[in-house]
This record gives sequence, structure tokens and C-alpha cells, in this order.
Amino acid sequence: MPWREMSPVEQRLQFVTEYASGLFTMTELADQYAITPKTGYKWVGRYERDGVVGLLDQSRRPHHSPHASDAELVEAVLAVRRRHPRWGAAKLVEVAAREAPHAAWPSRSTICRRLKAHGLIPARRRGHRPRSAPTSLTVATAPNDVWTTDFKGEFRTGDGVYCYPLTVRDGFSRYVLRCDALSHRTYDATRDRFERAFLEYGLPARIRSDNGAPFASTGLARLSRLCVWWMRLGIVPERIAPGHPEQNGSHEQFHAVLKAETTRPPATTLRGQQQRFGHFCREYNCERPHAALALAVPADRYVPSSRCFPRRLPPLEYPSHMEVRHVYPVGQIWWRGGLVFLSAALAGQDVAFEEIADGWWTIFLGSVALGRFDERQRRIQSIATLSAGRFASCAGSAPVTTKEKMRNKTSD
Repeated sequence: MPWREMSPVEQRLQFVTEYASGLFTMTELADQYAITPKTGYKWVGRYERDGVVGLLDQSRRPHHSPHASDAELVEAVLAVRRRHPRWGAAKLVEVAAREAPHAAWPSRSTICRRLKAHGLIPARRRGHRPRSAPTSLTVATAPNDVWTTDFKGEFRTGDGVYCYPLTVRDGFSRYVLRCDALSHRTYDATRDRFERAFLEYGLPARIRSDNGAPFASTGLARLSRLCVWWMRLGIVPERIAPGHPEQNGSHEQFHAVLKAETTRPPATTLRGQQQRFGHFCREYNCERPHAALALAVPADRYVPSSRCFPRRLPPLEYPSHMEVRHVYPVGQIWWRGGLVFLSAALAGQDVAFEEIADGWWTIFLGSVALGRFDERQRRIQSIATLSAGRFASCAGSAPVTTKEKMRNKTSD
């Protein structure tokens, strides 16, 4: 005959039944079941009050905790989340605390647990993060050190018209300077919006973009008409590496938020879409806390530039030791008996050549080095990274040929 196993509830029921028979005292039964009399009286009392259900194991969680978060404060944070379903816990607490800054607001981890419990955090699939390419991009340490710009992916509004959102931000403060719903991605339309930004906020030191039109081209130094105009204003164009949008990751993250908040679904018309962009930018700049700013809002960190937008482009002036050439409308210059093609983006500009070695010259537009010119081969090598500074900043040494390498090896 197999042994019969008893569950804890069955043992407790047997204990209570034997005690109710009156044949045993509590001390005798407690000793037999290897428990204390206090525990025995506890099970008897539960059985008399709740029957067999009282013999089940019960939660030991306290009914009240002195460290529990105030339910009203938690509900205030959840209310902010319902208005801003894509904001994180830290931003939610920061905004909710503006109404009662001295209250004991819950911690970020507590809010995260409550958001999950209320189903307010959607599940995410983690994708593969590409490895970032080496970069020498400028780190912004003050407002207007670097502006970032890009065209967010185009989409159709409700009436079928394409919308090309142009966005411009300050890299230090994350302040949104422009967010325009353009109907065309052209040089004229883009320049017009940058003129408005320059008139309102002044001129930055650098503008960072990707390598697409109208910010760049495939020619000398990837120049475009737009970035040549920037350079004439004393602004250095700065570009991320091709195929590496993560180098402008803050701007890309901003585009993700912009898309989620304003284009799902899009507005009925382009004008309506622009109104959405305007409302979003006001909230983004003045209400939405930013983690990179210690939960301050961008408007608290941004100040306009002290460099004003000039009514006329300043003239190009070069040192007397340089040879200046005017670029013809087709992008060519005349150099010692023949034409040399530079870039159509430079049409109408005066460029300068500074000799850095025998037969080697550095080409400048203003103070920005564009490339190196080998007058013997009549070839131009682009400089990958545009940089402004002293003339001859690229003058370190000309490229070494194979013959020169062999000559140096022989002399050693």
C-alpha cells in the first residue's frame, strides 16, 4: 500500500479536528505536530472564523507601508503620461513636480513600475545597433557653436501633396530653430528658411548636415551652392560620414519624436501640417524636459548668436602671397595657359591658391581649405573635412609620390 502524502492544508485541518475533539490539550498537539502553541491557536482561530479557507497560506505583504508613494502624486504623473504618451519617467516627474515642487514625488523606478502596471509602456524590439565610424565632428560647448540640420523623410498630407520637413536645431541646447513643411526640397526654398533663421537667431560657427542635396554634392569638397553661401557668411559646413546617421544621433532622435507626434496621421493640408509643427516646437522648446540638459528645457539654455546676419555678403579678401582666380559660370578657372574645373557650386566666386610645395597648391574659399591642386598633373584632391582657420592650415606637406618614397628609402 503506497504512503499517502498530505498537503499543509490537510495537516492543519487534521490538527484543528483533533483539537476540537477535546481528547488532547493544545500543548500535547503542538508537540506532536512540531509547532508552537501560539501557531496552533492561530490555525484554530482562522478555522473558526473562515472555515477551511482560513487554513490556506496568506500573503505576508503589509496592508500599509510608511514608504509607499502618495497615490495622488502617482496619479498626477500618470495623467501627464496620458497627455504625452512618449515621454519617459524622468520627464513626467519633472513636469508634474512643477505644480508642487516641495511634494515627495516618486522616484523614476517607481514611476516605471506604475507605467508598466497600467500598460502605458509598449514592448520594444531591440534591433542591431551599427558600429559608429570614427569622427572628428565638433563638440558644441556653447549655444550656436554647431547647428544641426536635415530633411526628415517626405510624406503625403491628406490632400496628396508631398511634405518635405526641414529642421534646424542648436546642437548645444537642443533648441528647435526651424521646422518647416516645404513642398519642394530645393536650394531656393532651403536658403529662404535659413535666411529667416539667421535673421532671427544670428549666425552659428558651424552647420552640421548629412551628404544629401541641397547640403552637399559629389564634386570638390562635396560643395553645394547652399554650403558655399554658408561659407561666404563665415559658417563652416560640417558633414557626417556617409552612411552613418548616428553621428548626428541627437537630430535623428528628434526626427523620431517629431514623426510620432505630428505625422501619425498627417494633417489634411500642408498648412495644417505646418501648424502641427509649430505647436510641437513650442512644446519641445519650452515644456518638454531634456535628459541631456539635466531635465531643463531647451529654451532655458539657448541664447541667440552675437553674429548678426549681414544685408550683403562680406567681400572675399586674401593675403597678397596667394594667387586669386575668379570661377567662371561653368565652374572653371584659368590657370597658366588652360582651364581647370573646380566646381559648379563655386560659380561667380573668387578662390585663392596658396603654394605649399613645388607644384602643389591649397585652394581656399575665404579661410576654408577646399582641396590641393597638383599643377603638373592638373588634378585636384579634395580635403575630406572642411576646416576654417589660418591660411596654410593644410600646408603641412604635399602627397609623397612612389619615386620620392624610393629615393628616401635609398638615402636612408
